[in-house]
Amino acid sequence: MYVILTTKPGEFRTEMTEGVTKVESWDYIFYGRKRANFVIARIEGAPRITIVEDAPPQIVNRVPSKLFESFDTLEEARAELNTLTHYGSMDIELRAAS
Repeated sequence: MYVILTTKPGEFRTEMTEGVTKVESWDYIFYGRKRANFVIARIEGAPRITIVEDAPPQIVNRVPSKLFESFDTLEEARAELNTLTHYGSMDIELRAAS
């Protein structure tokens, strides 16, 4: 199963934990500025996903993966990411990240 995880620089980051494996990563560029990073990850079992706020006191949330929308295939996750990140003729780019 696959999920889409988000990191927004200056706000929060999503960390890989046991049972969560990064498959690919995409930078979301909105009008020339990186606004977020999306990771399509494969999940095994029922792991918790760790989300850490960037601002002090850096609150850590461990969210059950069952609360995330999941996809049976990588292609379905990619299609959903494309749908989530494009709107009309706005200057938006998904750029492969390392």
